[in-house]
Amino acid sequence: MNIRQDAGTSVVPFPVPVKETGDRIFLSAPHMTGNEQKYISEAFESNWIAPMGANVNQFEAEIAAYATTQAAAALSSGTAAIHLALQLLGIGKGDRVFCSSLTFVASANPILYAGAEPVFIDSEEETWNMSPWALQKAFAAAEQEGKLPKAVIIVHIYGQSARMDELLALCNHYGVPIIEDAAESLGSTYKGKKTGSLGTYGIYSFNGNKIITTSGGGMLVSNDRKGVAQARFLASQAKDNAPFYEHSRVGYNYRMSNVLAGVGRAQLEAIELRVSARRAVFGRYVSALGKHEAVKFQPELEGTRSNRWLTVMLLDPARTDRSPDYIREWLESENIESRRVWKPLHLQPLFAGCKFYSHNPHGKTAVSEKLFAEGLCLPSGSDLQPEQQQRIIGLLEEILA
Repeated sequence: MNIRQDAGTSVVPFPVPVKETGDRIFLSAPHMTGNEQKYISEAFESNWIAPMGANVNQFEAEIAAYATTQAAAALSSGTAAIHLALQLLGIGKGDRVFCSSLTFVASANPILYAGAEPVFIDSEEETWNMSPWALQKAFAAAEQEGKLPKAVIIVHIYGQSARMDELLALCNHYGVPIIEDAAESLGSTYKGKKTGSLGTYGIYSFNGNKIITTSGGGMLVSNDRKGVAQARFLASQAKDNAPFYEHSRVGYNYRMSNVLAGVGRAQLEAIELRVSARRAVFGRYVSALGKHEAVKFQPELEGTRSNRWLTVMLLDPARTDRSPDYIREWLESENIESRRVWKPLHLQPLFAGCKFYSHNPHGKTAVSEKLFAEGLCLPSGSDLQPEQQQRIIGLLEEILA
């Protein structure tokens, strides 16, 4: 054991040697069911390897049924799904789009693709998602300016649903459609409804670290069947119905392959098992570490079910001198992956100069900034073994002691 001293902290032992990579515990590793090969083999046997085929059609139908929406389009990523949703809503250069600030950059990059202006909205303490109070302030200012947004992108962070009744009421009042970024919340519910199904459009991500994966991929869902059909058209290079290659508008290469859709079909069969497993992981962390007065975890709003995609631990700086980065580095030295909470987009260099509306009064730290400063994402995979989690908990108890 070496000795390490962080600025402002006492001298503590710090383990430096990193264990062999074979022992590594990942933040959220892919979890295969064993049934994926069946659908992949069907794609190979039929020779439907291109971005079309029975797996794509079935995966779209199965996701739509699970999300209780009328239609779905299988795409190359969740980012592509957001971009197409913006296209379907007619958003372009000079338009304004409100977006959650506490999220991954992929939630807002498509706003820039469209040439629009992002405006960022703070979080609230109860869900860590978009604050209705901050959204109301943003709408009031935009109305006074005479430039309402053309859409609002609401993110369900770490699997927890946003406060949708209040957010929907505000957006409906101003006549502004909602895009639900449910990339992290497949399997989560809000008052019995699946996240992703409450807005005009919803999106899911099947990236390798998500609750189910297609290696890389995403899905656009909606009750607007014509809109989803148009999304498929745009995602296939916008080829017009002609006996030759005719194009009357810009298209994209955004469709999911039939092979990857097969992986997704097998993964979706296990979605409820994956949600249960991650909720159990969350429960074990809370049971073991919740007794520490310096530690808090993401709340679960009454009437909602979070898929607990990632378990996030908050460290109260008034009650501990252990920072998220200190603990992250300690865990990394033990070959355990953890990650800081998303850095709010209004603090990112990419979005310097963009407007931001805080949940808190002027002069008080924004909720999203506080969560970033105090939060650490812990290993949360559905295949995390109890003995692995106990090892993590033991280390955390040692660090916090």
